[in-house]
Amino acid sequence: MNIFKGIPVVLVLLLLFSCSSKSTVKPQGAFDPEKSFALANKQIDSKDFNDARATLLEIRNRDLTKKYAPLAQLRIADSYVKEEEPELAVAEYRKFLELYPDHRHASYAQYQVAMVYFNQIEGPERGYGGAAQALAEFEKLKKDFPRNPYKDLIELRIEKCRNVIADYEMLVGEFYMKNNSYVAAIDRFENILKKYPEYKKQDNVLLNLGISCRKTGQKEKSETYLKQLIDRFPSSRLVATAKKELSTLQAGKK
Repeated sequence: MNIFKGIPVVLVLLLLFSCSSKSTVKPQGAFDPEKSFALANKQIDSKDFNDARATLLEIRNRDLTKKYAPLAQLRIADSYVKEEEPELAVAEYRKFLELYPDHRHASYAQYQVAMVYFNQIEGPERGYGGAAQALAEFEKLKKDFPRNPYKDLIELRIEKCRNVIADYEMLVGEFYMKNNSYVAAIDRFENILKKYPEYKKQDNVLLNLGISCRKTGQKEKSETYLKQLIDRFPSSRLVATAKKELSTLQAGKK
């Protein structure tokens, strides 16, 4: 007897496929975020960055415990640092801070954002942008996470950022001087004195101000800056030049 008699052929095929698939398809095992996270770390160590990020994305989307999902997002950002993709790294760290602002590793994410920019510093000509961005991110870290574990490192790196920025301002000021744009030069040099009082080349700034002010007819200001240089930096190699400038000013007053 044909048990399928009278049943459409399509339904017969569907029934047969259903019966056979039940015997071959195995139920999917429970997702283990801890094992997946360990696998992702191995993939990162082996520089299999794309595979690692695929694993980490699965953890972020499937981790019901919510214990490993934040860590997965953080490691996605770390993987871009290791792959030397700074812009993508910053974007992923910022995403972590948006999703988990109160997480115990939030200060680490903010520190890493600052460090991405800090590592772009190569010198005053090329490093100004990186130094300015790094400085802003380090200041944000201090403000948003006052108990962060990077306090000693931050202060040293902030100092370097400020010196790089001041070096850049100095270069621009000296460029204006060479082109006889003394008013613009004075603006740059006075900005250094105001914003970066700890700058390592203060004596040079004061000398340039003394010369620029004399060139623009501001004799009293010129004298004030030159005397500051002589009084504050008596051992500076620039003192002799400052004294000559003062002599020129005093001779002109007679």
